[in-house]
This record gives sequence, C-alpha cells and structure tokens, in this order.
Amino acid sequence: MIGESQVQSLIGATAYDPSGDKIGKIGQIYYDDDSNQPRWATVSTGLFGTNETFVPVQDAELTGDRVTLAYDKATIKDAPSIAEDGHLSPEEEQQLYRHYGLGYGTSGTNTTQTAAQNTYAADTSERGVRDRDLDGDGVSDRLESGTVGRDTSGPTTDDAMTRSEEQLRVGTETREAGRARLRKHVVTEHQQTTVPVSHEEVTLEREPITDANRGDAYDGPAISEEEHEVTLHAERPVVDTEAVAVERVRLGKETVTDQETVGGEVRKEEVELDKGHNADRDNLR
Repeated sequence: MIGESQVQSLIGATAYDPSGDKIGKIGQIYYDDDSNQPRWATVSTGLFGTNETFVPVQDAELTGDRVTLAYDKATIKDAPSIAEDGHLSPEEEQQLYRHYGLGYGTSGTNTTQTAAQNTYAADTSERGVRDRDLDGDGVSDRLESGTVGRDTSGPTTDDAMTRSEEQLRVGTETREAGRARLRKHVVTEHQQTTVPVSHEEVTLEREPITDANRGDAYDGPAISEEEHEVTLHAERPVVDTEAVAVERVRLGKETVTDQETVGGEVRKEEVELDKGHNADRDNLR
C-alpha cells in the first residue's frame, strides 16, 4: 500500500495497469477517516482525460513518476461514476468496494476524504485537532474540524489563499476511420486493328504460237473439248489473345495532417476584495 510519505510523489504521476497499459494521471488522493491512510486515488480517463475515476491505491507500486495499479484498465474505466467533491459517503464507498471486489467494513460508518494537490481536506469527525506536515514544507498543517485546508480564515491558516483554475487538456487518440481493399476483376472491351490480307484471283493469259511452244500446241487432236482447273487461295484474319503481365499494384498508406479546433468549458477561481463597512472611516470622509 502507498504510504503517507509517498502521497506528494503519487499526485500527478502517470498510472498504468499491471500489463503496462497507460490509464491516465493521478489527480487526487482520498484518505480513510479512521485509519488516516491513503485509500483511493482519482485517475483521469476518457477522451482527453476528462473523467476522474476512483481506484484503490492498495497494492499499487510507485516507481519515479510511474504508478502501477493493481487493476486492469478495463476494470478501472468501468468503475462507478462518483463526483470528486472532497469526501466519499459510505454508500459511494460501498459501490466502489463492490466493483473492485474488496471487503467493506461491517460498521457501515467508514468514510473517506480527499487530499488534493497541496490542499488537504479537514478531518470532519469529532476527534479534535491533528498536527501534520502533509506537504513536506516543514510547516505543521494544523487541521481542525470544519476547517478546509488553508483557504478558510482562522487561527489555523496563513495569510494567503490559493486560487485555482482548470486547464483544458487536449490530446489525440487513434481510431479506425475506414478500410480500403485492393481487388481486381475482369472486364471485356472491344478492340479493333487493321491487318493486311491477300487472296488469289484468276487471270487469263494468252501467248502466241512460236517455235518454242509449237510442239505443245499441236499435241493432241486438232479440234476437241478440254478443261483446265486452278485452285485459288485467300488469306483471312485470325484473332487470338495472350495474357501478358503489364504492372504490379499494391496498397500503401500515407499520413495526412489536418487542423481541427476543439474546445471545452473550464472553470477558474477569481479573487474579490471585500473591504467591508467601517463606520469610523465613513465619519472621517
């Protein structure tokens, strides 16, 4: 369990679950009213760390600015939504104990209060006054019933008050925006081309009777009927296809950075000076 001496180092540290998944920043520590030991921590979760979720600090390990909690990220993010108002009621604690599978005190009166960054809530039980140096500044932080930290005027406070304000936390998260699939299919298109073709045509050739062909001319009967036949040839176009690899295609990814404007509501404390009413001063005017 995280000891009281480690509280200041715990606040603002980054929380991780046992498997090493990052959860968020530690915001506040809640003490047990009876034992005065750190019992719960709030961890920033959700988009941009806008939610504060309660998680037990028992069995947590602190190494530098890294806190390893005893519960996985999913269990912590599913914890009951409880407002961080500086004190946990018994009912709220029972919800948290049931969620994390922890045993709760049988008396039913256990309550827990917060110790925020540099500002600690008072012990509201009727156990009197407690002197502690909570922030490690060498000054005793004297807490009385009904006194909240150092911001309430009285004998237990100093001469200054703390002004706080919320700051907008902006970050990015990666999520799936779509998918692209590379697929090929067959389409048929009509192509035309011109190819030369040739064919044979019959011609009638005449030659006179000469000494060279006279023997052939008088070979046979003088008058007769006769036939001669020739075979004509013609070319015709023939179409065939052949599959040829023409290119390689693959899917790739590139990161494109755009600018987006985000906003949110933040609160801050303002200090006003109230001079009060001074009768003697008014009479001197």
